[in-house]
Amino acid sequence: MAKITTEPKVLIPEVKLQSRVKELALEINSDYQGRDIAAICILKGSFVFFSDIVRHIEQPVTCEFLGLSSYGGSMQSSGEVKITLDINEPLAGKHIIVFEDIVDSGYTLKYILNALRARNPASIKVCSLLYKPAALKAEIQLDYYGFKIGNEFVVGYGLDFNEKYRGLPFIGYIENEH
Repeated sequence: MAKITTEPKVLIPEVKLQSRVKELALEINSDYQGRDIAAICILKGSFVFFSDIVRHIEQPVTCEFLGLSSYGGSMQSSGEVKITLDINEPLAGKHIIVFEDIVDSGYTLKYILNALRARNPASIKVCSLLYKPAALKAEIQLDYYGFKIGNEFVVGYGLDFNEKYRGLPFIGYIENEH
């Protein structure tokens, strides 16, 4: 397991995060006028972002939660996706927006989208707070994203390392010390 000996350094400050979350909600409001939204929060990392953005969405929103794990205690995805909490409500005919904390390899998101498409929604879009285009390995499409970042290992604002740092009000990065 990686060892962390320094505190996270600020990558995206709180004020910039909050401003971009409001901008994303405005885009969603414009795109979904007159339609109800089934908003799906991918747990655990997206919960802070999800909580903030749904408060700015003006359309009627139902909130669903999907728990997944692909990292364990590592700084890299294992490539194996485990469902830790499934959605119990029917999604057929609904306009779904999946809210993700970060898209790096894209494998987890591809898995999620395939599973949700099988439930016959009217439409499905993805909104990710962070996007690592250099790490992308799966073919996926992001409809909305907050920030493109490099290959830093990020924490804060819901994202964690070994369940730590989720409560930071900013996106920080930590350096891997071998």
